[in-house]
Amino acid sequence: MTRELPNSLKIEQSLLGSLMIYPNVMNDCQDLDLSPDEFFTPSHQRIFQCMKEIKDNGQPLDINTIVTRLQDKDELEAAGGADYIVRLADSAISSANARHYIETIKNKAQLRALIYAADKIAQEGYESPEDIDTILDDAERSIMDVTRQRRGAEFESSQEIVNRVIEELKALKSKQGITGIQTGYTDLDKMTNGFQRGDLIILAARPAMGKSALALNFASQVAKRNEGCVAIFSLEMPSDSLMKRLMSSESQVLSNKLRDGRLNADEMSRLYEAGTRLSERKIFIDDTSSIKVSQIFSKVRKLKSEYGSISLVVIDYLQLITGSRADSRQQEVSDISRNLKILAKEMECPVIALSQLSRKVEERTDHEPQLSDLRESGSIEQDADIVMFLYRANYYDKDKEGQDETEVVDLSLAKHRNGSIGKIHLAFEKGISRFTNYASTEEDIYAG
Repeated sequence: MTRELPNSLKIEQSLLGSLMIYPNVMNDCQDLDLSPDEFFTPSHQRIFQCMKEIKDNGQPLDINTIVTRLQDKDELEAAGGADYIVRLADSAISSANARHYIETIKNKAQLRALIYAADKIAQEGYESPEDIDTILDDAERSIMDVTRQRRGAEFESSQEIVNRVIEELKALKSKQGITGIQTGYTDLDKMTNGFQRGDLIILAARPAMGKSALALNFASQVAKRNEGCVAIFSLEMPSDSLMKRLMSSESQVLSNKLRDGRLNADEMSRLYEAGTRLSERKIFIDDTSSIKVSQIFSKVRKLKSEYGSISLVVIDYLQLITGSRADSRQQEVSDISRNLKILAKEMECPVIALSQLSRKVEERTDHEPQLSDLRESGSIEQDADIVMFLYRANYYDKDKEGQDETEVVDLSLAKHRNGSIGKIHLAFEKGISRFTNYASTEEDIYAG
């Protein structure tokens, strides 16, 4: 038995009738962004579209102007005829329930959109069972498109905004300058006030600079110092290898000993303690090698629903994410970076995406990265709130490379949408893949 799609025919009629008798109801329709295609019946779609055109032209919105305009467009019969327009006006009772009517019409339209999306997914499942990745990607996108069709933010009064800013300033004062997600790296936290929720952060470097190690350090410290869980998407390295790096940093046991197993009793004890501390932190790792943005959305959304909030998402690295466009890799990366920014806003958390730099860095004598060195730099730079470059001078100095177990590295903020740019120093202990505050007077962020 065929079921009727969700609709509110009587409410549509009541709203259209109210618009003829109380033209100011059109203001509510505009406020709530009601569109003609959200009406269920084609006749009502035509009538409402006609009403919008009359309103936009500054003409009076009444029965006569509506009938006349429908006649001029040769749509009067398709809209139900003049008698039906009159009956709609007669059904109007009050404008008091107009906003409720509009919300109901929009809700029914969204339910229909979900049904259409589900039908399309089912049809594709029957017709193309062998191309599972494409089907899953299209299904995820179809559902996400429906769920994003929500009304945008409305105006806020200056009083509301001032009150919120004052509360933020009080929080800023009580937290000594850190309003966002604390990383434990003192100079970085001072410069950024912590990673801000909703920000897309690009951490870029040439290979062998330690960007993956720094991203893991961020993940560990954020999980240690903040509420909520940390999600790590590793497209290049398996989860066991990542955990070995984390345990090496936490225990200060050389990472090569975790690879070959040459561990004494003291080192095993330190690794057990480090493992216990890491187990208590809400860190979740996904090592799917060919993951798509839609899959990242789905997994982060599920994690948030289970644990309440996300404090950080780390993606290693951006260029390895599988795109959905085959026409242009640059456009594909542009879509990916834009969607990662949407992910940060929707999940209300900072997203750190690692990125490779082009070989142009090697061609310059100073080798220090610039924004133009980002691969497909235009879209990434535009979407990012913060762009950070990691640079090890010793890497290019063959006399120094490999001599010092601990070296000073530069972390440069080349773009900071809501703050200052500049350079800070970190200490990098290569043997244990650990970054710490550079100044010797600072506390060891791994202590405790």
